[in-house]
Amino acid sequence: MTTAPYARDKTMTPEEVIDRLSSGMTIGIGGWGSRRKPMALVRALLRSSVTDLTVISYGGPDVGLLAAAGRIRRLVTPFVTLDSIPLEPHYRVARQRGAFALTEIDEAMFLWGLHAAANRLPFLPVRAGLGSDVMRVNPELRTVTSPYEDGEEFVAMPALRMDVALVHLNRADRLGNARYLGPDPYFDDLFCEAAEAAYVSCERLVETRELTEDAGALPTLLVQRHSVTGVVETPGGAHFTSCVPDHPRDEPFQKAYAAAAADPVAWADFAARFLPPDGDEKSYREAVRVWHEEQK
Repeated sequence: MTTAPYARDKTMTPEEVIDRLSSGMTIGIGGWGSRRKPMALVRALLRSSVTDLTVISYGGPDVGLLAAAGRIRRLVTPFVTLDSIPLEPHYRVARQRGAFALTEIDEAMFLWGLHAAANRLPFLPVRAGLGSDVMRVNPELRTVTSPYEDGEEFVAMPALRMDVALVHLNRADRLGNARYLGPDPYFDDLFCEAAEAAYVSCERLVETRELTEDAGALPTLLVQRHSVTGVVETPGGAHFTSCVPDHPRDEPFQKAYAAAAADPVAWADFAARFLPPDGDEKSYREAVRVWHEEQK
């Protein structure tokens, strides 16, 4: 049996993914808050010279790290949180000093912006946002009136189109199919479908048959190969965010991250230890391991 020509091996390294990015791009980052973020790819991005980015994200430490490094030109988001810590500290500082432009919208508006982009539509109508300050702080938003008898008014949510999407899943095969094993898909499939190119990092690469071998697997086979450009195996690649059931959020490390973010000197020490420009994912994991040993 021959392999179809489109069923090619798409495995890459984090560095190979980032080499395909360039300054000025619009980048979507999957996950939600401090949950299943593609942090290994974000760390690789920080080691590059890519900057002047428009970032689209249900924000967490991905946004915080890029903000701290001065890589963001515009952020499109409904929130930026660490979940157990309500407001991402680097984001707070960046917003207070006006470090980048912000498009802050309702969560449902964000979702329908992803749907519009995934379906290659210019916008989709949504009720969310009407009667709120979202319309006041985003004066570029428009409304549309239903052409049917109801004549109802809706927000015309623009498509959230992206040059590149970065997401992290529990399992993937070499072709670009990927599966989540936790409680929520976090709309990672829409990020991939809304982007011109999508890169999936995963906890473990498996054979394609392993993605569907147990009962009930198909609903969790979230990302399909047709929407994926590259696949990166990065065990622990969501750290310090959660990627259940593979690993929970590293709460002690997240607290240390947030504490360091509150002081420029402490942050410089933290970044030098865990995010050096000449580092890689292996050295990051080792630095985290040693840090945990020190806390005992």
